[in-house]
Amino acid sequence: MLGFSENAKGLVAILQQPYIRGGHANLADIESLLNYNDFFKTKKQDYYNQTLGIALEDMHDENVVAKDETLFFIDTIFYILEVQ
Repeated sequence: MLGFSENAKGLVAILQQPYIRGGHANLADIESLLNYNDFFKTKKQDYYNQTLGIALEDMHDENVVAKDETLFFIDTIFYILEVQ
């Protein structure tokens, strides 16, 4: 994250991400890592952490790159929700 700026819609984050060479991540590896961090599947490739109130969506193998046993989350969606 480089910082913040404003546009007609309000405050926006300025992001920069280096190009990562790797392959598609294994869905089981994605789920295992997320479960380890207390995110549990709600449907298809969507996850939720009840303690943090964070929902992660679009966590499929085309949006997560695997390189040297490390997962890089490239094009996923997250929401900050109320903690339940």
